[in-house]
Amino acid sequence: MISLTEIAFILGTTLMYAAPLMYTALGGVMSENSGVINIGLEGMMTIGAFTGATVGYFTGNPWLAFLAAGVSGGLLALLHAVASITFGADQVVSGIAMNFLGGGLSLFLSRIFFDGATLTRPINLDDKMPRPFNGIFERNSVLDLVLNQYATVYIAFLMVLLIWFVLYKTRLGLRIRSVGEHPKAADTLGINVHRLRYFSVVCSGILSGFGGAAMSIAVVSNFRPTLISGQGFIALAAMIFGKWKPQGAMWACLLFGGAQGFIIYFGGTGVNISNQLLSMIPYVITLLVLMGFVGKSNGPKANGEPYMKQDLNL
Repeated sequence: MISLTEIAFILGTTLMYAAPLMYTALGGVMSENSGVINIGLEGMMTIGAFTGATVGYFTGNPWLAFLAAGVSGGLLALLHAVASITFGADQVVSGIAMNFLGGGLSLFLSRIFFDGATLTRPINLDDKMPRPFNGIFERNSVLDLVLNQYATVYIAFLMVLLIWFVLYKTRLGLRIRSVGEHPKAADTLGINVHRLRYFSVVCSGILSGFGGAAMSIAVVSNFRPTLISGQGFIALAAMIFGKWKPQGAMWACLLFGGAQGFIIYFGGTGVNISNQLLSMIPYVITLLVLMGFVGKSNGPKANGEPYMKQDLNL
């Protein structure tokens, strides 16, 4: 029977692994509520993970590394915005290109900065993202195992609240959702559709970059080619599972983070289950969730539809 301490360990691990997914899923929520499909979250998360690890290694400042990761993700998202909004390119194709570009650029730059290596040098443990509650609770107590998390975990939950407030309680959020539902109607009311879509897509890149950094400077202490490996797609699935809402995406990310928590727990108990089988669990859950819930989820009506000014027929 699982003890209370073991449950606390699983919960703490869940929070740690859910945080990177939450940032990235929130990025998807921002972009797709404005009507721009962003399946390039994986690439944006990857470039953010690389940038965070690199800046963290050279500067020793985790906060600067975290912000730099957001900037790098935002710049990659800007390319997606230019292609899909200004030039009306197919948003799925553009997103796929961002995934290749993010991964390839990360490896290319890693070889330049780290003497031909495709992984960055480890960040000093003292330079990792701080834990606000470290040392407050008794070591390995239930509260310590659950709440002694990196700052990125708590910021992720604050971002859920912030994105929810912006989307549903402010005029800016109302306008973002309006261009995602009916861009022509929004344009007739004087709303700049392109400007809002640019803003939302770049925000999605910044948040995805934060998600990558939450992995490379908190969960682990460096970047490697397999660090992200599908988490951007899991975050995308979490956004769909959460019905394009911040709070829904958060619960979905906690579900996927919980799967990771169980994997690590079972891996440490000596249960005779192969590592390959355990590592499949998050992806199997993703497939099951998509097969079971996608049919019941409806995204913004204009999601994926390029909008040009000449589309406005008065």
